[in-house]
Amino acid sequence: MDASPLHVVVFPWLAFGHLLPALELAGRLASRGLRVSFVSTPRNIARLRRPCPSVEFVELPLPRVDGLPDGAEATTDVPDHMSSALWKASDGLTAPFSAFLDAAAAAGNKVDWLILDGMLSWAAASAADRKVPCVLMMPYTATACAHFGVPDEARDADRFPSAIARRFVSAFRSSELLAVRSCVEFEPESVPLLSNIFGKPVVPIGLLPPPQAPLTAEQRRELALGLELSGAPFLWALRKPHGGDDDGGLLPPGFEERTRGRGMVKTEWVPQLKILAHAAVGAFLTHCGHSSVIEGLRFGHPLVMLPLFLDQFTNASYLEGARGVGVQVARDGEHGGAFDRDGVAAAVRAAVVDEESKKALAANAGKMGEVVADTECHERCIDAFIQQLRSYTTTRTGY
Repeated sequence: MDASPLHVVVFPWLAFGHLLPALELAGRLASRGLRVSFVSTPRNIARLRRPCPSVEFVELPLPRVDGLPDGAEATTDVPDHMSSALWKASDGLTAPFSAFLDAAAAAGNKVDWLILDGMLSWAAASAADRKVPCVLMMPYTATACAHFGVPDEARDADRFPSAIARRFVSAFRSSELLAVRSCVEFEPESVPLLSNIFGKPVVPIGLLPPPQAPLTAEQRRELALGLELSGAPFLWALRKPHGGDDDGGLLPPGFEERTRGRGMVKTEWVPQLKILAHAAVGAFLTHCGHSSVIEGLRFGHPLVMLPLFLDQFTNASYLEGARGVGVQVARDGEHGGAFDRDGVAAAVRAAVVDEESKKALAANAGKMGEVVADTECHERCIDAFIQQLRSYTTTRTGY
């Protein structure tokens, strides 16, 4: 037996599409006897569900910087044009995080592993200074990871903002292992390729079944009119734009009256998993963020896919072309081209109205749903991941 459990620190980026899967991973590691510290800001920790009482939550207050709204501690709290202020504030956590690592070592609880997000490259540097090995956690599909590979700042300026590329590459170079939120059963072609692509061990950690992607006013209008045009019943969970205090102007004039009886729009929080579990749901309209896809497929729902940026386009193409579990809303051009109400209506009808297409989509989505719901598969991934951590630690320390 080990003399003491591994001490693992989990430190995700300040976005709920990163925080939630990282928290799920932390809980699963802690449930297997590892000592787990989950690091984030006070407000984010207060908003998260605690999956395991043995997870230690470490609060690092976010420094105040010019341009960052009061109380803003995650990407959901700031409009896009203020996101640089959140980056700047997160960089200000370097000193308190380093102090946390030093205090843990001084108390005899030295950190054995840091599982971090690629956006927090300074945390990887701090860990390296203290000889703490790092795991780079990639909360994306293996297909998206394989498609983007390791970004090169000069070569990939059109695909990655330079600041993101710099951070990811720095964190990647400082990491011993890479962890991808997937499994061979979910992506049999892509998962085995990753170690060769990245040149480092890549461990699938399972789907971790449970990011915001804001719509422009024009996109919101076309989506609404497309739902109306489809004739299908719907429930739309619609987040208000930043700074919006009421619902005025949120939807096209007369939309709710014209769709009354078959459509419902909710602008407050809704229990998404409970809704998706309901037998009345015929399809799930998603932006194709990885967490959103997993939640939809968990219940075997066909997907109506409206990707908005980065890995969402790759996810949508894979799920439509290779898996046949959904249909994309048609766009002008590719990757970010405009969509209109007719494209929305056509995609919705294909998923829930046309008998032939909806039957095929539902059958394929049901098969993928079995993978998402395969608890034993995901638990095996976690066990294999822990074995990798233990094996490396033993090799490095000699005991």
